Amino acid sequence: MSEILFTVLVGLVGLERLAELVVSKRNAAWSFARGGVEHGQRHFPIMVVLHTALLAGAVAEVWIRRPDFVPALGWTMLALVVASQALRWWCIATLGHQWNTRVIVVPGLDRVDGGPYRVLRHPNYVAVVVEGFALPLVHSAWITAVVFTALNAALLAVRLSVENAALTALSREGAAP
Repeated sequence: MSEILFTVLVGLVGLERLAELVVSKRNAAWSFARGGVEHGQRHFPIMVVLHTALLAGAVAEVWIRRPDFVPALGWTMLALVVASQALRWWCIATLGHQWNTRVIVVPGLDRVDGGPYRVLRHPNYVAVVVEGFALPLVHSAWITAVVFTALNAALLAVRLSVENAALTALSREGAAP
């Protein structure tokens, strides 16, 4: 029974990710209409595959390995999954049209420094990291948690480099840092 509930949870996270893509597509159109420039297109397909593999891998591991649901771990990780979703949507609300799954910068826009960005430079990536290890661990899928976390760390190094370079170039062109 716990495998079914876990699969439903991962399915709900998958639906949330689809909602993000809808918002992202709308925001990309808004940004491009205002002269937005996309950076780092080459790593984006890898990110899509990795995040899809997180969801599929977690479900597959639970159904194949059949790890026990450990209540102390599972409920704690579920709380972290919910908290990461809340942080992610706080980021989306704070950035408004500037939030995107891609790295698109619009010349002339001020850098957002409110909401969670007041405390963290990249709070959305904090949400991604927490969700990436917490979601599989809701049902003790530790292999998926470890593999995703390691691969995601490498991907985030590339992503952060691209994003920081894009924002730095934008600030040199006259936008507020």
